[in-house]
Amino acid sequence: MKNVTGLWIDHRKAVIVRISAKGEEILTIKSNVEKQPSRVDGVRSNDSHEAQLVKADDSRERKFTGQLNHYYAEVIAAIRAAESILIFGPGEAKGELKNHLDQARLGENIIALETCDKMTDGQVASKVRDYFHK
Repeated sequence: MKNVTGLWIDHRKAVIVRISAKGEEILTIKSNVEKQPSRVDGVRSNDSHEAQLVKADDSRERKFTGQLNHYYAEVIAAIRAAESILIFGPGEAKGELKNHLDQARLGENIIALETCDKMTDGQVASKVRDYFHK
C-alpha cells in the first residue's frame, strides 16, 4: 500500500491520519493561534483614547498570520511524505493549507478538498480509511 494521508483541519487543530504498509497513525497538531483579531470583540468604544488602549489592527493581524503560517508549516512537515492527501474541514483553513502545499510544491498530491462539520478523531480516521479503501 502506498503512503496516504487524510486530515481534518480548522484554525484550532488538525487531526492527521497517516496510512501506510506499516499501519495507521493518528496525529493531532494544535495551532495555539489566538482567535482572529477584532476590535475589542466587535464592540465599538466611545472612548476617544481607544487607539492608545489596543494594539494597531495591522500589528494584531500580522501576529495572527504569523501564528497561522507556523501552524501550517507544522502540518506540512507531518504530511510531507504522503503520496496522496485528502483534506477536509469546516472553514477556510483547508483552502489556506492547500495554498501552502502549492507553495511547497506538494499541491499535486492533493486528491480531494471537502467541506464537512466538526468530527471526532475516530470519525476522521474512519472517513480517511473509507476514502482510501473504496
